[in-house]
Amino acid sequence: MDEYGLGMSPILVPDLVTTAKGLTNGAIPMGAVFASRKVYDGLMTGPENAIELFHGYTYSGHPVACAAGLAALEIYKEEGLFSRASDLAKTWEDALHSLNGIPNVIDIRNLGLVGAIELSARDGAPGARAYDVFTNCFHKGLLIRVTGDIIALSPPLIIDEIQIGTIVSILGDALKQAT
Repeated sequence: MDEYGLGMSPILVPDLVTTAKGLTNGAIPMGAVFASRKVYDGLMTGPENAIELFHGYTYSGHPVACAAGLAALEIYKEEGLFSRASDLAKTWEDALHSLNGIPNVIDIRNLGLVGAIELSARDGAPGARAYDVFTNCFHKGLLIRVTGDIIALSPPLIIDEIQIGTIVSILGDALKQAT
C-alpha cells in the first residue's frame, strides 16, 4: 500500500487539488483546496500585516457541513471504501477497455474508479454523439456525464462487479447505436 492506502504509487503529484461533493457524501455543500507545500509557502509570503490568501464565502467552515464531512470520513473508514475502490480498479479498467474497437471510440482512459471514453465528433456537430449516448443510457437507467465528446465516468465507491458489468453493457449498446 502507498501512503494513501490506494495500493499504487502516484504517477504525478499536482500542486493543487480541488474537491467537493465527496467530502460530505453529497449530503451538504462543502469544498476544499489542497495545496503542495511549495504553493502554500508561496501564498503565505507577503507583506507584513497582510492577510494571506484573503478569501471567504458566507458558508465557509459551516459547522453542519464540517459535521457531515467528519461523518463521511468515518463511513469511508468503517466500510473500507478506499481499499474497496482499489480492489475494483482492475475490474473497472478491464470492463471499460473492453469497449475499445466500437466505432467512433477513439480513446479510453482510466485511473482507479475514474474513466473517460473519448468519441470522434460528428462533422459540424461536436458533442452530439456523446449526447446521444447520454440520452440512450439515461432511458436505460444509467446516468453518465458528458463533456463535449468525452464520456466521464466515476461510479460510487460502493459499486460491485455485477454493477460494473451492467454499466459497461448499457454503455456499449449505446455506443454502438451512436453512429
